[in-house]
Amino acid sequence: MVVVLSGGGAKAAAHVGAIKALEEWGLTAGHYVGTSMGAVIAAGFASGLTYEEMLVRIGRVSKGDVARLAPFSLVGPFASALLRGGPLRETISGLVPARRFGELGVPLTVTATDMESGNLVLFGAGGSDAPLVDALYASCALPVLYPPGRIAGRRYADGGLHAVLPLDVAAQFSPDLIYAVNVGPTLGPEPEGQSMLPGMVRTHDLATRIMMAVQIAATIERWRGSSTPLVLVEPKVTQGTFGVSNAFSHVEAGYRAAASELARWKEGTPSPA
Repeated sequence: MVVVLSGGGAKAAAHVGAIKALEEWGLTAGHYVGTSMGAVIAAGFASGLTYEEMLVRIGRVSKGDVARLAPFSLVGPFASALLRGGPLRETISGLVPARRFGELGVPLTVTATDMESGNLVLFGAGGSDAPLVDALYASCALPVLYPPGRIAGRRYADGGLHAVLPLDVAAQFSPDLIYAVNVGPTLGPEPEGQSMLPGMVRTHDLATRIMMAVQIAATIERWRGSSTPLVLVEPKVTQGTFGVSNAFSHVEAGYRAAASELARWKEGTPSPA
C-alpha cells in the first residue's frame, strides 16, 4: 500500500490523525509519497516516530517557527521572498529525526519543482538522492513566501506547483492500494488570516490557491475510474497555511475523516462524490 499525503501547510497536521486511523485498522504504509508539509509528516512517520511522538513535535511548532519575515520583505517587489527560509528548515529538522533517505524505515518519495526546467522532480525512493531536510524544504518552498531550496547547484520550489496530491507519482510504484489524504487548497471563502496579508501577496496567494484547487480536482476526477483501489480521505479543516494553533483540531479532523472513509472502504460502500 502506498500512502499519499498532500501539501496544505499547517493543515497537514490532519495527516497525523489519518495515519493513526490507518494503524488502528491494522494497515501500514509500504511506501510514502508526499508533497510539501505532507512530505514532512510522511518523513516523520517513515523515520519511526509514533503517533504520540508526532503529536508532541507538532505541538511545539509556533507560527513564528514557520512564518518569520525576511529582512527585506517590506520593500515590496524588490524582496526575493516574504519569509525567511531558515526557521522553516529548522522546524522541519525538529519534526523529522532522520537526516538521509537511507535512514528511513519505510521508503519515501518527495516531490519538488525544478525552477529552471519547470519539471516535477522526485527525491528519495524512485528519484534522486539528497539530504533529507534539503529535499523536504525544497518541497515546501512556495514561491513568493519562501526562498527556493538549493540542491546540487539547482533551485527547487514547492512540489504542489505540479502535484499537491501526488496520486500520479504513487502510480509509478504499482501499488495494490493507495491511501490518500487531501488537505490541499480549496475554492471558496478567503482562508482565515489572509485579509492581513499585503495586497500583492494576498493576490498571489489567491491565484496559487485557485491553480492548486483546480489541479487537485482534476487529479481526483482522473483517478475515479482507475483500476487501482483508492481510499481518499478529505478532512474538513480550517483553511489557512500558517494556522499552527489549530494543529490538534486538524489532527482530530484527520482521524475522524479517515476512520469514516476506512469503514466505508471495508464495507464496500462508495464514498460520496
